[in-house]
Amino acid sequence: MLQQTTVAAVKSYFINFTSRWPTVIDLANAKDADVMAAWAGLGYYARARNLLKCARTVRDVFDGIFPSDHAALLALPGIGPYTAAAVASIAFDQPATVVDGNVERVMARLYNEHTPLPTAKPVLTCLAEALTPTTRPGDYAQAVMDLGATICTPRNPACGLCPWRSPCQARHLGTAANLPRKLPKKRKPTRHGIAYVVQRVDGAWLLETRPDKGLLGGMLGWPGSVWVDADPDEATPIQAEWKTCSAKARHTFTHFHLLLTVKTALVPMDRSPSKGFFIDPQQFDPASLPTVMRKAFVLVNSP
Repeated sequence: MLQQTTVAAVKSYFINFTSRWPTVIDLANAKDADVMAAWAGLGYYARARNLLKCARTVRDVFDGIFPSDHAALLALPGIGPYTAAAVASIAFDQPATVVDGNVERVMARLYNEHTPLPTAKPVLTCLAEALTPTTRPGDYAQAVMDLGATICTPRNPACGLCPWRSPCQARHLGTAANLPRKLPKKRKPTRHGIAYVVQRVDGAWLLETRPDKGLLGGMLGWPGSVWVDADPDEATPIQAEWKTCSAKARHTFTHFHLLLTVKTALVPMDRSPSKGFFIDPQQFDPASLPTVMRKAFVLVNSP
């Protein structure tokens, strides 16, 4: 959960998850829809899908026992080099090198490394690996990550409090504030789409489960068009008289901005959709929708 999300945003989700599914077997046996709904609002939904796949692999391949071998960890769905090293060192006390954004920043400043990220990743990983101890590697991994998160911060690092202030080359040379260097970010394009928010006369809402692959995969959402760079083609999910909201739902994903035109309709009981399905109002919870879909719902219900 903490990958690309802050502690403050994650805390309540983590408590809910571990209370609802306290073991890897509990999670493996959970329904996909329940897990995706519990993840709604955290973003980067591929993480939730991979979390489920990982739990089920541990259940089915490893008899419910999480593997401790670094190579076996890397083979699990959704686990890359950073997560595998973190689990190996923190959970199993193996001397694996954990490198996240905080560690990259610490290494760049400690060694005054000016190669810009992401090009510098292999160099910074080698520097971090040279410092990884064979004793208490889990404690070290957490310590160096916390060092970057709380002291060697991106702005205004507290160098006077840093236990590595003496050997830190960037501190001596006065370059800490400029490190790590990063390549210029590419400008995010803006895509456009249509969301169709349909309610039946009995109060039921028309929703669809998005395909497993792609953005918001496996999540509930409003039926809609493909998100494209130009004006989207109509993709109405049901015959209706449509009204268009005056404002658009705006959302930013990792690689692009999205502007959703929101169209609404009220349909009779005997009208069948060409895609999606109706959910009774008692079973519908807007909180189970991903953020962009909730924004569309808020637009529809705004005065």
